[in-house]
Amino acid sequence: MAAAIAFGMWLFITVLEIAVIGTIAVVGAWLLPETVLLIRRIAGAKRRLTATWTGVRIPEAYQPLTGTMRERWLKAVRDPGTHVDVSWMVAYWFYGALLALALPLWPVALIVDGVWCGLLRREAVVLPLIVRIADLEADWSTALLKPSPQAQLTIRVEELAATRADAIAAHGAELRRIERDLHDGAQAHLVALSMRIGLAKRAYGRDEETALRLLTEAQEQAEKALTELRQVVRGIHPPILSDRGLVGAVRALAAGSGLDVTVDVTGLDAGLRAPAAVEAAAYFAVAESLTNVAKYSGVSRAEVHLVRVRRGLRVRVRDEGRGGADETDGSGLLGMRRRVAALDGTMEVASPVGGPTLISVELPCVW
Repeated sequence: MAAAIAFGMWLFITVLEIAVIGTIAVVGAWLLPETVLLIRRIAGAKRRLTATWTGVRIPEAYQPLTGTMRERWLKAVRDPGTHVDVSWMVAYWFYGALLALALPLWPVALIVDGVWCGLLRREAVVLPLIVRIADLEADWSTALLKPSPQAQLTIRVEELAATRADAIAAHGAELRRIERDLHDGAQAHLVALSMRIGLAKRAYGRDEETALRLLTEAQEQAEKALTELRQVVRGIHPPILSDRGLVGAVRALAAGSGLDVTVDVTGLDAGLRAPAAVEAAAYFAVAESLTNVAKYSGVSRAEVHLVRVRRGLRVRVRDEGRGGADETDGSGLLGMRRRVAALDGTMEVASPVGGPTLISVELPCVW
């Protein structure tokens, strides 16, 4: 089967190369961007086939072919990913022709090994040979289809630029939220407090009962202002993280969520702490996710998993609710993604209509 797939791929690439050369020569080089897109799809199919055989994913790195015709043409020619794909296609034409010679051995292998193993009870010979040939072909394809360092650097620069933009947006949104909370909460209470103290001063000595009532109200306003300020502080960095650590803070969050939440912890031993920014991002990811479960899922149960991984911290929140989570509907997922991106982390949301919903966040850190 592996030899048949290799032969089919080789034959298709041979026909494609002839068609590409002929088309460009006859029609014109303006078809080059579309040809490059076709080559990308072919190389992507080969990456998936090789990953299926080896169990190791082969990454890809391409620049988007957008803009005017001239810009698309220049990007197609200069993209390091194009150079990788073309190099693979040329090399594959040669070694694929050699590997295709193994195709006639496939039916012979079934007969020979059937007799050799079934009747003579000997160890198979031909089939393992074909498997080794397929392994060799997969190794070559893996080596040739891996993105070049230049392509990986280009993609990384683009990712960092996007992450920086998200971080700036998240920072701006956070500042506006803090300003709004202070203006609508603590500042309003402080203004009311100042007014009541002023009125109490005027009433002092003339109407002691009124002055006492105003001072009592002023004390209540001061307590409300302190409560509002504490809530603003919790929104920046919850004090419970400093007191109990991430695990304790998440357990307290789950207990106060009004849901039946199971918290599973793996690899986070007592005393093992991630950086404060990572813990805060993980805490807010759990808090936002549980809030969404309570508001939108239609269920009362959720699962939270905190896992220490080699490169950082993984947080997963799952529920069996109605699903259909959308980052554009004001559910807070976009803000969560920006907060995670600011730390160079990743976030995945799987929420098909009908459920379940799984939110997975990975935050890099050094333990």
